[in-house]
Amino acid sequence: MALEALKESLVESPIVKRGEYDYMVHPITDGIPKVEPRVLKEISDAMAEIGNFDCDLIITIEALGIPLATALSLRTGKPFNIVRKRMYGLPGEVNLSQVTGYSKSALFINGVKAGDRVVIVDDVVSTGGTLWALVEALKSMQVKIVDILVVIEKTDKKHEIERKIGLQIKTLVKVDVVDGKVVLL
Repeated sequence: MALEALKESLVESPIVKRGEYDYMVHPITDGIPKVEPRVLKEISDAMAEIGNFDCDLIITIEALGIPLATALSLRTGKPFNIVRKRMYGLPGEVNLSQVTGYSKSALFINGVKAGDRVVIVDDVVSTGGTLWALVEALKSMQVKIVDILVVIEKTDKKHEIERKIGLQIKTLVKVDVVDGKVVLL
């Protein structure tokens, strides 16, 4: 699992400040400047290799998890579901609050029911706020989380986040921002 295309694209990522937060702008985390098919394929191949897809569906969060979930759905034959940033008012809709290092928002889960076995797929784990909110909501819905797969680990708090949510997080690459540049760890 060399992930050379992903790693190369990461070290070229620009950094912008959002308050005190160093925000990395990358095609997988932001959809800009463009998502290269070879990077997406490399990621989906690696996730399929390390993930446990003995599940009913793949869950991702709008919007940047969508290309990842799509590629994994095609690769594994598992359907996917998108946790959305907009309320639909459908029966059984679950509302959760997301707090990240730079924003707060509401998220809405539809089409997932008690007893479903899911794999969570996301682009980046940094503060753990989004992941924690999603895991707590799914647990309260009595949904079984089979695996959590994240492309980029941008935190030194992964073990703390895992303890908080009570589950292991599998990541493909770990990065930090040092002197305004992305550094692979």
